Amino acid sequence: MRTASTTTVFSLLVYFLVVHQIASLGNNMNGVNGSIHDDCNILIWRIGAIVDPTARVGKEQKIAMEMAVDDFNGQNSKCSQLIFNFAYFHESSGPAASLATYLVNKKQVHAILGPLTHQEAALFSDFDDEANKGIPIISLSLAATYSTLLLTEPSSLIQMSNNVKSQMQCFAALIGHFKWRKVIALYEISNSFSNMDYGLITHLSDSLKFVDSTVEYHLAFPPLFSVSNSRLFFQEKLEKLRTKNVKVFVVAQCSLEFGLVLFEMATEMGMMGKDYVWIISDNMASLLDSVETSVLLNMQGVIGFKANVNEKTESFRDFSVKFRRKYRSEYPEEEGYPSPSSYALKAYDATLATAKAMQKLSKTKNSSSELVKSILLSDFEGLSGKVSFKNGMLFQKPTFRIINVIGKSYREVSFWSPKVGFSEDFVEYNGVKLRIGNGLGGALESILWPGGKQTVPKGWTIGGLEKPLKIGVPARGAFNQFVTVNFNQERNETLIGGFSVHVFEAAVRQLPYYLPYVLVPFYGTYDEMVVGVSNKSLDAAVGDTEIMPDRYEHAEFSQPYIDSGLVMVVTERPILKKTHFIVIKAFKLKLWILLAVMSMSTGVVIWLNEYVNDNSDFSGSFPQLIGSMLWFSVTVLSFSQRESIKSNLSRLVLTTWLCVVVVVTACFTAVLSSIMTVPRLEPSVLNVDYLIRTNAAVGCNNNSFIVRYLVNLQFKPENIKQISSISDYPKAFEKAEISAAFFVAPHAKVFLAKYCRGYTKSGPVFKLGGFGFVFPKGSPLAVDISEAILKVSQSGEINQLEEQMLISSNCSSSSAREQDPGLGPELFSGPLLISGVICGIVLLISIARLVRKHWLYLSSVIANNANIVLRWASLVLTQCYTILGLRSSKDSNIVMEQRPSNQQNGEITGVF
Repeated sequence: MRTASTTTVFSLLVYFLVVHQIASLGNNMNGVNGSIHDDCNILIWRIGAIVDPTARVGKEQKIAMEMAVDDFNGQNSKCSQLIFNFAYFHESSGPAASLATYLVNKKQVHAILGPLTHQEAALFSDFDDEANKGIPIISLSLAATYSTLLLTEPSSLIQMSNNVKSQMQCFAALIGHFKWRKVIALYEISNSFSNMDYGLITHLSDSLKFVDSTVEYHLAFPPLFSVSNSRLFFQEKLEKLRTKNVKVFVVAQCSLEFGLVLFEMATEMGMMGKDYVWIISDNMASLLDSVETSVLLNMQGVIGFKANVNEKTESFRDFSVKFRRKYRSEYPEEEGYPSPSSYALKAYDATLATAKAMQKLSKTKNSSSELVKSILLSDFEGLSGKVSFKNGMLFQKPTFRIINVIGKSYREVSFWSPKVGFSEDFVEYNGVKLRIGNGLGGALESILWPGGKQTVPKGWTIGGLEKPLKIGVPARGAFNQFVTVNFNQERNETLIGGFSVHVFEAAVRQLPYYLPYVLVPFYGTYDEMVVGVSNKSLDAAVGDTEIMPDRYEHAEFSQPYIDSGLVMVVTERPILKKTHFIVIKAFKLKLWILLAVMSMSTGVVIWLNEYVNDNSDFSGSFPQLIGSMLWFSVTVLSFSQRESIKSNLSRLVLTTWLCVVVVVTACFTAVLSSIMTVPRLEPSVLNVDYLIRTNAAVGCNNNSFIVRYLVNLQFKPENIKQISSISDYPKAFEKAEISAAFFVAPHAKVFLAKYCRGYTKSGPVFKLGGFGFVFPKGSPLAVDISEAILKVSQSGEINQLEEQMLISSNCSSSSAREQDPGLGPELFSGPLLISGVICGIVLLISIARLVRKHWLYLSSVIANNANIVLRWASLVLTQCYTILGLRSSKDSNIVMEQRPSNQQNGEITGVF
């Protein structure tokens, strides 16, 4: 009995204490800032949170926020208390801004956390009453976006998410690394009451421009909850995407639930096989740790990126253990591994940043604007990374881990950040260098793609083994050296070859993937063939197709594999010779002048040397000496000099010069004979203007663009004769049906190689785009083939094919414009140099002997003239000294005048 009564009394005592505590707590909650406690002033802060309880992200954020409140209250329970009020929403229930208004007006919260977008925050600010203006809103949306439709920005909005541009830049970095030129973008509309989702494609397109890629097609999916039959809906949409040639799919934004259904249907429809590429964003990649391993079997080969988190800290491990325990307790029906994602970590950090900012405010200074400022001044190391803000957004640039789904899990293959790009290692994190990955190599080149292949998919498909590319070739070209089409009756097949086909085959061999194709003869014009590529009747066209601006309107061309230009080919005619001075043309003017100078120099040197050696044949008066010297220079050319040579040095100079004369004479005879006997040819027509002015008929290839080009050059259409074969051109020239033929440069090479006598090029060359292969507009194959053509060209294979198939000939062609037949001094530089050096040496020896011989006379002359020289020198020095003396006296007078008068007077008195 005593025990029972004691128990009853104790129970009543506990009951009254609990009631008293609840009443006291109720009184504190009725005040705005709290009530006064016996020990200290307890501040009650209320935070409102908006979460989606049906979504994985919403569940994780709710758990993380509750944990942050518990941790904060546990450390600061004496004089401040944090109370959380949750408001649950769903996409179909209405905009989150209405729930924010409910929390402010009904629950009197001081701050709001939730997935409010920039536009919803502005909407909340517009219809909120004046008393609650400026309530801080910490946005936990999947990615921070801005609306260009808003005239004013809500100053109370604080973005806890990374900018969506960073995610789009990571997409672009991956696409650019693997050189995919076109992609298809998919995204789930995350908020029916905001237009932020439509800016994703704009940001993605802008980022892709920097890596030479584009969004070929984009498709917006409604939220998954709004679709009644999701499997049928996804099947219809994916069937539409499967028919497109582009096979790189970028899932720019989606919920985890949406992504799982998407990849399940893509696997069933065979869109997770070879040649396909799927890239997912942080929205889904960060949640893959929490899904069942069997679900990942539908995502084999998928790559993506997730926010980087340092999982090696003690705080993260403690949080992760508590998070899993609490998550399993509240959601026992959830399957999978409840690992916290980056969204849970940011929700925890956002709650903690808000709580810390509230704690810093005093009791008298706790307005909403001050709370916003206090939150923006946050600076601490959170679970998700550094928490600090700039311009209302996280200041720290995001870092992403590149993942690759393999088997029942995924591996981390690289690391990307806007500053350093791709890397296998962290450079530094909290002073510690960390390696990402799981020891499997960590390289983008080791990615396992859909279909189980490690070869990088080309990202598009045109044809296949069962349906190869249909490539047209011109069957009626005038020059079959470029494309030949022959039918083999024995084999019952069409044989196609030629220079252009061989170049295309060489380029295809350079592609990093197999390209199935079949060549089909096309019996129309070149322009019709280009149009056929444009209207999809042909997948491409290979041949001697000129790149023209009007053709670019219909199709796209590869890099030119051979240069081109429009040239004129005419017949040759003999050059009319002018026989009056034909002898002089044997040598060029420079050689004639050099021979004359060398002959004079040789004569002077020999005469001077013989004069010094007292040869009587080289003596006489001064006029006689000059005359004999000049005459000797002339006679030595024909060895008819009458003076005898006695000095060995003179004989050496004469012998070298005679050798030079023999060589020059022999060459002179040969060149003169060639000029007088061999006929010289020149073009029969020198310029295009003459043809236009005389209404002359010209020829060109049948069904060629050259007809339009000549009309633009003012040729009359009736004067343009279209010729169907290369062998018909000589006949047209012989019958005088045409005066000139116009070819593109490669065709002209072939024509002149085959008919190398009697024809030549003339006039200017009109530059054209060159020969290229034709592809449909926007075809990624055009870029790959262009790159392959450059490789083939650099290897020299195109030059070899050109020499073998285009310009091989058995006859030598005469040049169109004969060069000057005269010989120049370059051919005789060796003998002339030897002769000149010997002449120079002998000249120096002769001068030295002459000075020694007349030294006494020269010394007396110098001595007699020395006095005169000294007088002139002394006179010059005296004159210079006088001039300098006058200048110095003038300078001293100027200095004296500038001194003070009293100083001058003192000096004068002292002197006297």
